[in-house]
Amino acid sequence: MIYIHAFFGGVGLITGIGSVIVKKGGRMHKKMGKLFSIGMLVSSLISLPISCMPNHENVFLFLIGLFTIYLVLAGNRALTFKTKKEADKKDKLLSGAMVFFSAIMVLNGIYGLINNSSMSILFLFFGGFGLLMSIQDFRFYFNPKKPRNMWLRLHIGKMVGALIASFTAFIVAGLGIGNLISWTLPTIIGTIYILYWKRKMNVKVGVKP
Repeated sequence: MIYIHAFFGGVGLITGIGSVIVKKGGRMHKKMGKLFSIGMLVSSLISLPISCMPNHENVFLFLIGLFTIYLVLAGNRALTFKTKKEADKKDKLLSGAMVFFSAIMVLNGIYGLINNSSMSILFLFFGGFGLLMSIQDFRFYFNPKKPRNMWLRLHIGKMVGALIASFTAFIVAGLGIGNLISWTLPTIIGTIYILYWKRKMNVKVGVKP
């Protein structure tokens, strides 16, 4: 199961990098995006039972697996807002589930701080990040005047977030580097990339960044 998980994670990592490099919205971008989604979903789904097996128990990795699944699904569903105006039950259920699991991560982080756990910062970091993204979803869903191209911004944010998860897994699990920098640096770099694209889109539509 670990080998299958690593294989599909590798597929996600390679095609994710490719989809970032090629022209956005083009034929190659769409093909690589589909392969990236499949790779990340399969890899993340397999990681859930692995993180519950004897000698592999890891609550944090289980929650990160759920986080990645949310990012990929929500990133793809964001594209549906190109042609629809209102969120449906699937959208709200997906974002609501992320609010729930992010809250669990934050609570675990607070509990860890009280008990001097070395993982507490990671729980707070990723839990806070998940809460921020899922709350942003609901603000978008219930906004009667949805900003132009907001669906594209959400798509980019979620898919790059899933790519960040792939990079983090490769560094921590693949290379065996498990310090705080290796867990957070991909997120910091990815966030800068997301902000760059949001600024670029604002300039294109004539909105002040």
